[in-house]
Amino acid sequence: MKIDHVALYVKNLEKERAFFEKYFGAQSGEKYTNKKSGFQSYFLTLDGETRLELMHRSSYEEPGGNIRRSGYEHIALSVGSAKAVDALTARLLADGYTVLSEPRTTGDGYYESRALDCEGNIIEITV
Repeated sequence: MKIDHVALYVKNLEKERAFFEKYFGAQSGEKYTNKKSGFQSYFLTLDGETRLELMHRSSYEEPGGNIRRSGYEHIALSVGSAKAVDALTARLLADGYTVLSEPRTTGDGYYESRALDCEGNIIEITV
């Protein structure tokens, strides 16, 4: 068994697609649009097998308040080496993205950094 894909609702579908293409080399499939429901999505393929579905609905609403809720906390994307983690983190920072944590080895042995994408979703960049 394997996870087929992870889906993420976004406010700006095109901006998020461009972010993952530019910084993670994602290959985008054709845009799917359901005119009746206002739903749109792209499947992005990373590294030939891993897939991320970016979804948008015209009736998208923010959850109310500043509350903590259960659910996914971040997406971890492997870039292959510590040098690549360092380079991508520096590139994101130079391009004005928020870096939550600089590259480091965590207590559980991962070499990683954490940054926010265009909409504030946490992206963990790891070896």
